[in-house]
Amino acid sequence: MASALERRTLARAALRLNARAGLSGLLPALVLMTDEKRLADPLASARALPKGSAVIVRHTQPRERARLARALAEIARDNSLILLIAGDAALADAVRADGLHLPEARLAEAAHWRALRPHWLVTVAAHSATSLRRAAETGAHAAFLAPAFATKSHPDAQPLGPTRVMNMAREAVIPVYALGGITAANAGRLANARIAGIAATEGLTA
Repeated sequence: MASALERRTLARAALRLNARAGLSGLLPALVLMTDEKRLADPLASARALPKGSAVIVRHTQPRERARLARALAEIARDNSLILLIAGDAALADAVRADGLHLPEARLAEAAHWRALRPHWLVTVAAHSATSLRRAAETGAHAAFLAPAFATKSHPDAQPLGPTRVMNMAREAVIPVYALGGITAANAGRLANARIAGIAATEGLTA
């Protein structure tokens, strides 16, 4: 669990990055990613987010994902948050979410969903410069580049590190979020990056 001070520190870092990229008011600076194994109480963590932040429902078990999405939709409305559903457009429709987050393997669908739901925010996962290029070509609003640092969710994945994240984001023609192992302790290592903001799970656990 992250302390209130740690969460505020991470939020401030995300806001500075978002403003530096010229995206204030256009895209959320801070994004909470739900996780079945590493986020015991996503509702409490969502309630602790600053207004204007986003939540992406990444739970994979369909029944639990639907239950959580309904509860988070209510919290999002009450707390001025942006709610995205990962990989499940039907559920996003059902709970009147603000958009859809697609895994890297499905990023080509971004153009389809932007055309079908022009009011949605459509984001994608990316793990390479090639994926960032493809994400831009498909018209996604933003990409989540991971893993920035070593992360418990993918312990065997080689982290990109802050230098590669900064270089890849600078070359991208699409807004990029840094994701993976980001906490209040290491967020400062991304301070010079041209990124839309920060996405995290454990770093935002309330």
